Amino acid sequence: MEYAAQQIINALSFGAEYALLALGLAIVFSVMGLVNFAHGEVIAVGGYTMVAFAALVTANPLIIVVGAVAAAALTSVALERVAFRPVRYADPTTGLLTAFGVSIVLQNLFLLFISPRPIAVTSLYFLDVPVTLFGVQISSLQIFESITTVVVIVGLVLFLQRTTLGLAMRAASLDFEMVRLTGIRANRVFALAFLISGLLAGLACIFIMARRGSVDPHFGFNPVLKAFVACVVGGFGSLPGAVLGGFLLGAVEVSMLVLLPQEYGGLKDAFVFGIIALVLVWRPDGILSPAKEKGDKL
Repeated sequence: MEYAAQQIINALSFGAEYALLALGLAIVFSVMGLVNFAHGEVIAVGGYTMVAFAALVTANPLIIVVGAVAAAALTSVALERVAFRPVRYADPTTGLLTAFGVSIVLQNLFLLFISPRPIAVTSLYFLDVPVTLFGVQISSLQIFESITTVVVIVGLVLFLQRTTLGLAMRAASLDFEMVRLTGIRANRVFALAFLISGLLAGLACIFIMARRGSVDPHFGFNPVLKAFVACVVGGFGSLPGAVLGGFLLGAVEVSMLVLLPQEYGGLKDAFVFGIIALVLVWRPDGILSPAKEKGDKL
């Protein structure tokens, strides 16, 4: 029983991390129609900021965490201004190629000007404290991860439903030209979407760093791949779908780790993606794919 509870908590913890990552991709896609594969490098910027703060500024983990989130958010906004704004109204393929280009350029900058080797960060020790909860031993990382994801989802829902800018973003995802005709500045809506995406990337970066303990130039590749899969499974463009896809992916991964015999452990990802493929056969557009007609999909 205790083992089952431990695995459920593991699944929730992984799912929470994937949900944060997927939300970061989905919120930009819902407004701009862009699959931002440079999102992984935004996460890496957060990781390198932790390294810089720990080495040059302070050992205080709170300041390091805040610095990483701020750096990821500012990087995301800067990328929107420099790379994605000029191709905003271009064909979606152009936006996709631009995202790949930005991703490759940033990875090469990390290689050239920082280091091709992993750099360790040991400042997140407060996320590695064992905690016993109802007889089940878990880590403080799993608690922080789950609480943060719940707070982010609730905050995002309130923002989208109760604020003018949130309503503008929801409207922009349905008919952007109509939003512009009402006098809302397009640049502000796009920049806000990238700012939120960057904040989510920064938060996810903290938890990924707490697990891995180091950052390298390809730090963001696997996370953004998992986020993309979660978005596809949940339904691209749907924020609830991104959250559902993230938790579903976390549950499938942990289930495979538990169920597969040890000698087949190396095939975990193959089984996970096989199950994901079956889900997509059942729901080709994702489980919570956005409505085809105009309506509230956020």
